[in-house]
Amino acid sequence: MRLHRLDITAFGPFGSTQSVDFDALSGAGLFLLHGPTGAGKTSVLDAVCYALYGSVPGARQGGQGMHLRSDHAPPGTRTGVRLELSVAGRRLEITRQPPWERPKLRGKGTTVDKAQTWLREYDARAAAWKDLSRSHQEIGAEVEQLLGMSREQFCQVVLLPQGDFARFLRADAEARGRLLGRLFDTQRFADVEKRLAERRRATEARVREGDTALLADAHRMQQEAGDAMEVPEPEPGDPGLAEAVLEAAAVARSTARERLDIAHCRLAAAESAHAAARHALDEARELARLQSRFAEARERAARLAERAGAHREDQERMERARKAEAVAPALELREAADREHREAAQAETRARRALSDVYGDVGMYGDIGAYGRADAHGGADAYRGADAGGLAAAARRAAEELGGLDAARRAERRLAELAGERAGLDRQERADEDVLSEADAWLGGWDATRAALQARLDSAQEAATRAEQLAVQREPMRRRLDAARTRDRLAAGLAQARQQAEESHRRALDARAHWLDLKEQRLAGIAAELAAHLTDGEPCAVCGATEHPAPARKAAGHVDREAEDRALAASQRAEEQHTEDERRLGEVREALAATAEAGDTPTARLAAEADHLEREYARARHDASALHAAQQALRRAEQEREQRLADRQQAAVRAASRLTRRETLEREQALLEAEVEQARGGLGSVAARAAQLERLAARLTEAADAVRAAEDAAQRLKAADARLADAAYRAGFDTPGAAVAALLDPAAHRELQHRLDAWQREEAAVRAVLAEPGTTAAAQLPPADPAGAELAAAAAERRLREAGSARDAAARCCAELDRLSARAAEAVRRLAPLRAEHDRVARLATLTAGTSADNERRMRLESYVLAARLEQVAAAATVRLQRMSSGRYTLVHSDDRTGRGRSGLGLHVVDAWTGRERDTATLSGGETFFASLALALGLADVVTEEAGGVHLDTLFIDEGFGSLDDQTLDEVLDVLDGLRERDRSVGIVSHVADLRRRIHAQLEVVKGRSGSSLRQRGV
Repeated sequence: MRLHRLDITAFGPFGSTQSVDFDALSGAGLFLLHGPTGAGKTSVLDAVCYALYGSVPGARQGGQGMHLRSDHAPPGTRTGVRLELSVAGRRLEITRQPPWERPKLRGKGTTVDKAQTWLREYDARAAAWKDLSRSHQEIGAEVEQLLGMSREQFCQVVLLPQGDFARFLRADAEARGRLLGRLFDTQRFADVEKRLAERRRATEARVREGDTALLADAHRMQQEAGDAMEVPEPEPGDPGLAEAVLEAAAVARSTARERLDIAHCRLAAAESAHAAARHALDEARELARLQSRFAEARERAARLAERAGAHREDQERMERARKAEAVAPALELREAADREHREAAQAETRARRALSDVYGDVGMYGDIGAYGRADAHGGADAYRGADAGGLAAAARRAAEELGGLDAARRAERRLAELAGERAGLDRQERADEDVLSEADAWLGGWDATRAALQARLDSAQEAATRAEQLAVQREPMRRRLDAARTRDRLAAGLAQARQQAEESHRRALDARAHWLDLKEQRLAGIAAELAAHLTDGEPCAVCGATEHPAPARKAAGHVDREAEDRALAASQRAEEQHTEDERRLGEVREALAATAEAGDTPTARLAAEADHLEREYARARHDASALHAAQQALRRAEQEREQRLADRQQAAVRAASRLTRRETLEREQALLEAEVEQARGGLGSVAARAAQLERLAARLTEAADAVRAAEDAAQRLKAADARLADAAYRAGFDTPGAAVAALLDPAAHRELQHRLDAWQREEAAVRAVLAEPGTTAAAQLPPADPAGAELAAAAAERRLREAGSARDAAARCCAELDRLSARAAEAVRRLAPLRAEHDRVARLATLTAGTSADNERRMRLESYVLAARLEQVAAAATVRLQRMSSGRYTLVHSDDRTGRGRSGLGLHVVDAWTGRERDTATLSGGETFFASLALALGLADVVTEEAGGVHLDTLFIDEGFGSLDDQTLDEVLDVLDGLRERDRSVGIVSHVADLRRRIHAQLEVVKGRSGSSLRQRGV
């Protein structure tokens, strides 16, 4: 993959369109991307990653959208990135535009445009670009397939993040595993581990579930068998559980069958004894029943003889009642007629009294004689004696007069409606006058009100514009102030850190020189040290001779091994201290270089400027907060003006229509008043006159009906008296009163008949019992003893139930034990293959998880695969690390276990100066940088091969060069420059000033108040 050109618009810190010609930069092989802190060096790499994958690297991710847009971009400029590259023999152009919030084309406010993506390919034959796709998903899949790596792999292999690899060097095995797992996609091996663990848990659960069910059946068999069976001791999951359950079940079944045979014998004997006792009981009960029946019949016959006289009186009373029943219908008719006659007379009295009450009201406007036969001199007394015909005729004449008042009543109701309408017109007129007065007053001051609101709006708008301008300046000012404060704090510690580093370096050199001197002295006198262990007759460890004629002697000041080891330890401690001081010095330098944004401006001056800027910004925001309220106030005032103009016009229209309506109502009112005055007859209203006539007509009608009903009731009563006398004579009674006295009410009749029927039934039943031959014969025998027979039968039945229960319990126990035993045997057969499968899966799961005893290094399957990849990475990194460290360091992979953890992802460095292997966390700051750089380049080579051999022609290295001394920096740059042998172009991202003198091809990021810009040099 080779990058050719990058165009950035409104992206990150770049407010305008910026372009990068990677072809020109790649011509030198090695180029520098530099600029002050915060200028946007990393944003150039973000743009490359966003063009390829539609998202930015690492922690700078988030919602991929409007956060990528530059705050310096004009509102109408859309954010976009265009990248031209060659990959897999094809020249492509990718354009991406994230979603953005732009001003609406019509009206106010903003709207959001969707993200856009284009993919084009250059056709060399046609010498033109052709479109391939505009789909986000298709373009993403095409790019990932061509590059052969995911976004995470691209960011780790092409955009080499040095900080990540420094952490990788010092990380533990788990952290290294997470990074390598993302790069080499070993998730499938982790999935295998997880799948095996899940299968192990699943098979174990199934085996335990089967064993639990088997043990539950054993408990149920023990409940059935009682003391004939003991529950096995093994727990669920124990291989011996099945055999123990089956053995215990066999013993329980044998004992249960023996108990069933004994119960059968006992039940047969109990059944025979129970049958004999039941027969004796039945005979005793039958004899006692017959004897009791005969004695009871004799007692009942005696009681009948005592009640014979009362029975004859009841028969005579029933006979008289039957004769009187022939008179009952006539008697009922006479009582009904009498009741109707009394009710009709009372109703007539009430009706005539009510008519007398109405008479006084009627007399106010006419004599009662006009409605009946009573004349003017008779008055109410004459009217009280009127018959039904006269009262009915008077009621009809009153109803006719009432009907003639309907038109007058309608006219009276219409007059009330007209009065209401005129009152409503008066209210509307007063309301319209108020509307016109208020509208004229408000519209008179409209010009002054509008001018004041417009001035308030303009002032708030100016404040909002000022606040936006000041907001752009706040963040750069805060960064400069923070950088200045950090610069002041670090400047004081730089000289001290440099002095400590120089002193520790001098002490380390002195300690190493002392150790080498002692080592040289010891080697010079090593012969005497070896000779001290020679023994006559024993072979020499050097030459093998058994004779030692002239052994060497120790000279004065001889250095032994202990002295050399102490000097070596002191040298190592001094070197470690020097490494630590160099690391601290590099950190201070890097931190101080990061404060270049502050320049040389004093901190106090920057603080004063920042404080002044904040006060101005706060004041502008406070003034601008009134903008929305001012806009709303002006909008409401304009709406109110339009409404008042409309109200005034509508009031004038309503006034004209009211004048016409008022005249019409006045004419109609005059006509209706004349008609009503004639109809009400001197009363307050036509309704009052109609109410009086309604009451009179109703009372006359009621009185006529009541008189007619009373006359009819009197005739019916006279006819009923005649019928009653005739019926009593025919029934044999002297008078109707005698017939009434002989009658019985239904209750008394039923009671008398019940006594007569009961006597007859009792007499017949006694005769039948005394005539039975069996009963008479039983009475001649001795008294029966059913109680004794019942006791004997109950005892026999109790013994039978006990024997039957014992037999049923034994049979049920045998059947249940047979069923449970068969189920247990079937469960054992089903569990056999499940247990074998569980054993096989468990061995595989523990082996791949690194917990098996067969896995000596406790290495997981994924760790084993990653260890192989890490070993390749270490070998590839060592080639460059040896050159960067002048042959001193070599990276090696280690499978050793650390503590109780698992092995497989250890990473050590071999120091050629000491010949010892140590952890990478002991490297100094500069050593850590070039070791991590070598590791990153080695990882890039391995991942490239893993991804299918895609050739990476363009690489970027992000920061870390500030911790190197001049010599090491030259060696690192030589290694990077050597990458051109593979036709690679390497971009170094750094703000170290010394690199600008060493690398001629440069891409400079220039920071300004209106946004950053790009500038290429040396190409």
